[in-house]
Amino acid sequence: MLRWFTSGIALATVMAVGANAQDLPKTQFKIVGLNGPTVASIVDEIPFWRETVPKASNGAITADITPLDQAGIDDKTMLRLLKLGVMDFAGMDISKMAGDDPRFEGCDLAGLTLDADKARAACNAWREVIDRQMQKNWNAKLLAFGGNPPQVFWCRNVLGGLDDLKGKKIRVFNNTMRDFLGGVGATAVSMAFAEVVPALNNGVVDCGVTGSLSGNTAGWPEVTKSLYPMSLGWSINVLAVNLGTWKRIDPKVQAFLQEQIKAYEDKMWATLKKAAEEADNCNTNKQPCTMGKPANVTIVPVKPSEAETHKKLVEGAVLANWAKRCGKECVTEWNDTVGKLLGLKAPTP
Repeated sequence: MLRWFTSGIALATVMAVGANAQDLPKTQFKIVGLNGPTVASIVDEIPFWRETVPKASNGAITADITPLDQAGIDDKTMLRLLKLGVMDFAGMDISKMAGDDPRFEGCDLAGLTLDADKARAACNAWREVIDRQMQKNWNAKLLAFGGNPPQVFWCRNVLGGLDDLKGKKIRVFNNTMRDFLGGVGATAVSMAFAEVVPALNNGVVDCGVTGSLSGNTAGWPEVTKSLYPMSLGWSINVLAVNLGTWKRIDPKVQAFLQEQIKAYEDKMWATLKKAAEEADNCNTNKQPCTMGKPANVTIVPVKPSEAETHKKLVEGAVLANWAKRCGKECVTEWNDTVGKLLGLKAPTP
């Protein structure tokens, strides 16, 4: 089904070419991309580099792309590897880079936004900050934002609700999720995406957080019985390029890539919305389910009282702990951009 959807999208979304493809010099790039089993990789990233770019450039621009899990790379090191020029372009979950700079989780704090349009708007408001930090400290340039379906709880047993998370060991992948879980009395366990299925199967963790459809395509329904759709973010990903590579690229190729990447960014957000819409169907063996695999998982509804608790945790524990990590100058900048957009204020540390 995924193959059908991917090819259909590729045919239906012919991206405009600003530069004359016949005039582009032959150029080859090396890319390390997102986790291979995710919808963002399958539907958007791999087809973009393997099909869209070569086709739109009449074969002038080609790319060798390998998902990071297939390359055996720890995703928290992606930005460091990009800085060193190990790859030309990189697709990465930006919040996983926050150990190097807390600003990198500023538009995807756990539970900060609850719909895709607000998530995109928040990241656009924070775009200049992330790009500035990348160029200043990481020899990299930000090119695009994308994302995944809402990051939710997949559990080995049927969860009773938010209170049931207390005391449980839960896989997370960034600091801001740790802040949220600390507020509900759960134990956060950092773990790479590829390690989660065996960890859930063997009881190393009780639950794991990932996208509502990303978990589906990665086989999580085989080791879980329930899904609790309280959102802890969007696993915002970025496409970035090594600055040295970018400066060496022919100006015609730069212009071509910028136009292609603009359309690619729009497509990633459209895919996110469709994936979020189909997730419940795929996870409960209903149709339409064109982007995932039919599964039988119990979806435990979020009660109104739990939604209110979620809001308090975001505005309290999540914002306060992130503000301490990021510092006064960072918080002031956030309050003037993302905070202003969302009507929130992070406390000055």
